[in-house]
Amino acid sequence: MRTIVKERPDAPPRFFEAEAAGLRWLGEAERDGGARVVRVADVGPGRIELEHVQEARPTADAARAFGAALAATHTAGAAAFGAPPDGWDGPLFIGRRPLPIARESSWGRFYARDRVRPYLDPAIAARNLTERQREVVEAALARVEAGDFDDDEPPARLHGDLWTGNVLWSPEGAVLIDPAAHGGHRETDLAMLALFGAPHLDAILAGYDAARPLRAGWRERVPLHQLHPLAVHAAGHGPSYGVALAEAARAVLAL
Repeated sequence: MRTIVKERPDAPPRFFEAEAAGLRWLGEAERDGGARVVRVADVGPGRIELEHVQEARPTADAARAFGAALAATHTAGAAAFGAPPDGWDGPLFIGRRPLPIARESSWGRFYARDRVRPYLDPAIAARNLTERQREVVEAALARVEAGDFDDDEPPARLHGDLWTGNVLWSPEGAVLIDPAAHGGHRETDLAMLALFGAPHLDAILAGYDAARPLRAGWRERVPLHQLHPLAVHAAGHGPSYGVALAEAARAVLAL
């Protein structure tokens, strides 16, 4: 097996081990039709060695198959909203930022408290979010936290950082890399795919919906589920993300 090595000398303790734990957990769903996950050859402090994925041009058929497989991954479930991969007792990360762990029964409480608010202070400190924009975000989070958008969906097994760059396309189909895996709402992964324009997104969503139909109104809820990735990006990637975060919050308030 050809491999590649990622190294980060300044990585916090158990940084790459957390990535490996997420890949293992997501990979457990493959036997039940879940999405393919990159294989881990070795992992240790400051480094991880991964299977090399031969890349190919994505097709609509591959995208539909990926959508169906992602639905199976989500269906594999998690112990709670915010739960880490089964058997993992260390920290979680999204990119280079810490990702809080929770064991919450209410999605709204978890999402507001652990997936959006932790990134607002850093966004303010970086001058990527204004106090006025934060007020709008907090108004939306008050509704989220109150349970206005809770439903009977069980915690899904999320990739957690499912932007298009973390989906590689091989001759055999999609391969997931670089997860921030945890228990969450399945619409969050789909909203993140939409945020940065995954190729053949309509085909991915069609394949997903055919395998596990989405609840009515999911398209209108995309801004709700984009609050998390937008907050993470506002913490370190420029004021345009603060603007986008506030716009998403306004859309949530209009629901």
